[in-house]
Amino acid sequence: MIRKLPKKLRKRKKVRDLVPQATAVAQRAANMNPLSDRNDDSPIVEDVPRITNETISIHREEVLKGARKYIYPLQHSKHRIVLITSVIAVTAVVAFMVYCSVALYRLYQHNTFLYRVTQVVPFPIARVGDSFIEYENYLFELRRNIHYYQNQQPNNSEDEDMQRLDQSRKQALQDVINQAYIKKLAKENKIGVGNKEVEARISVVRDQNRLGNNNKVLSDVLRNYWGWSISDFKRSLKTQILAEKVVAKLDTATKLRADAILAQAKSGADFSTLARQFSDDEAAKASGGDFGAPITRSNPNIPPQVTEALFKLKPGEVSGIISTGRTLEVLKVQQNDGASVTAQHISINLKDISEFIDPLKKKQQPKNYVKF
Repeated sequence: MIRKLPKKLRKRKKVRDLVPQATAVAQRAANMNPLSDRNDDSPIVEDVPRITNETISIHREEVLKGARKYIYPLQHSKHRIVLITSVIAVTAVVAFMVYCSVALYRLYQHNTFLYRVTQVVPFPIARVGDSFIEYENYLFELRRNIHYYQNQQPNNSEDEDMQRLDQSRKQALQDVINQAYIKKLAKENKIGVGNKEVEARISVVRDQNRLGNNNKVLSDVLRNYWGWSISDFKRSLKTQILAEKVVAKLDTATKLRADAILAQAKSGADFSTLARQFSDDEAAKASGGDFGAPITRSNPNIPPQVTEALFKLKPGEVSGIISTGRTLEVLKVQQNDGASVTAQHISINLKDISEFIDPLKKKQQPKNYVKF
């Protein structure tokens, strides 16, 4: 017969039986603790490869090999972006050039935007020999004439404006072609124009108050009449002076004739008789070379070079040969009180520049890229 344990002993036994189970549960809970550093999946030390000087290159390649799968997609994306950007840029440039070409060579537009473009991109409008004439030179001349007509001679009919525009286009093209031949002649004859010559010409005109006595007035006059800046005016003046110097150098016959007349005037021959005999100015020929009225410094009817020379002469004195670009002048002053001058002149016409460039055109005709 089994003897039953007392009640207190039975309870103690039950507690002792539960201790192993509680210990196992606690151990499992500790293993599940996320704060614990233990990891059953952690590699065993023996399984970790040992890195040495001999194996370091192998291990480095393995590490880089794993990283390349993330780098290559990024490089591929970068190349794709560069390719797309390049295609867009090339397409935009081509489209821009096509637009400009159509606007210039088909529609003959001359707006400010296209003018600025031609100052950067050297579109040609014609060719003389091996030299190209830039479209910008043509627009420079054309826009000046258009500005003058629109601001100084407005209120024309639409038909008159179109006819005037057509004439201006043809004249501007002819002007830049002539300028190309003049530059060719100047280069062959070693003729040039320096900035000092341009400034001296401006000073002569300004001293006579023909273009205002300061840059502000001059700038306003140029802008109102031609749509020019002062630099534009200097550019045009430089071209004009170059043409004058080319004619003066090549027209040797007229220069010899003027020298002979000057020699007679200096030797004491009657100036009025010389003027009636040799002057190409019909009015001066009839009057014995007399200008007809006292000349002031701001007289707009007398070339500025002549006015400047006259005020430097004393009564009875004869000048040297004065070139106006169109004529060679020999002057003699009768009275000079500082404010006005009474004088005589003998005017000898220089040949027109066309007489020197036309033979070149026949030998080497220009090729135009526009047809008005």
